[in-house]
Amino acid sequence: MKQLVKAIKVEEVEAEGLVGLLGQKVMLMCMNYNYAGTLDGVNDTFVKLSEKDAKIVYDTGEWTKKDWADSQSVGQAIYVERSKIEAFFLAK
Repeated sequence: MKQLVKAIKVEEVEAEGLVGLLGQKVMLMCMNYNYAGTLDGVNDTFVKLSEKDAKIVYDTGEWTKKDWADSQSVGQAIYVERSKIEAFFLAK
């Protein structure tokens, strides 16, 4: 088995990643479902999507379209476990 010989410098950037998206509409692609809404909170375990627009996205449809093909509002905040998030980005 090969081992890494050269040390790699890791630089931490303030307000990067999920924290940098607070207050913005995001899409969270997770292990089983996708979620969209305004990112209201981030901690070590969970992220919170706002009760005003949190939804489960069952079918994204074409990525070039303005709206999701099938998304359902849940009418309350959604808390998503961070370890289940595979990808995230600014939502449509």
